Amino acid sequence: MHTRKVFFTVETAARTAPAAVIVAIDGPSGTGKSSTSKAVAATLGLRYLDTGAQYRAITWWMLSNGVDVNDAAAVATAADKPTIVSGTDPGSPAITVDGADAAGPIRTREVTAAVSAVSAVPEVRARLTELQRRIAKSAGSGIVVEGRDIGTTVLPDADLKIFLTASPEARAARRSGELKGKEAAGLAATREALIKRDAADSGRKVSPLAKAEDAHEVDTTELTLEQVIECVVTLVENAAAGNTTAGNTADRAGQSA
Repeated sequence: MHTRKVFFTVETAARTAPAAVIVAIDGPSGTGKSSTSKAVAATLGLRYLDTGAQYRAITWWMLSNGVDVNDAAAVATAADKPTIVSGTDPGSPAITVDGADAAGPIRTREVTAAVSAVSAVPEVRARLTELQRRIAKSAGSGIVVEGRDIGTTVLPDADLKIFLTASPEARAARRSGELKGKEAAGLAATREALIKRDAADSGRKVSPLAKAEDAHEVDTTELTLEQVIECVVTLVENAAAGNTTAGNTADRAGQSA
């Protein structure tokens, strides 16, 4: 791979997107999706939205309020009750539920185990999809939106769509490294959990995890985070400039590294 390696810090934005763009980044857990999305947004001066955090937030609310997350009807009835507010600063993306900071509570193992069931409920997806579209539309300077159905459902007309992938082993290693303390789990257990989550997300009837037909697929298995960021930043710059040929070149480079 012929890639210029860069070293990124959130505090220093070295480049600027030529024009406001909407970037959809999809993919399963452990592909570097969140780290890449935040870094790309900060580097190019764009806003950032983590849609997965919103699904975790509504799941946390359900669990905290005694809603049976395995009862789709009960979840559907409660879907409109919590007030979820997402910050779009890539340097410190905040999320609150009914005014309470939810950034920590939504990352627990209990929420992780329940989020697929909650996110499969059509009423939940409809409510959050509407919220996500509203946030993206209001981002005047452009935005990077990450999730599992952004390019296919939430923002099908995004200026650029990217789908990140990685081997199950690489994803499990990264995910294990993110979990700390009582939330930590062994590598094998983490890999099994990721595969189970993939099956649930890919198999749900409403807005499943899927790659959009016009998305650039980037395999991050053998890439450093800096290389992935550089690859995606280049794709965004090319998309903003209308340079699809260069975009395809960067895309192929990301897959062949």
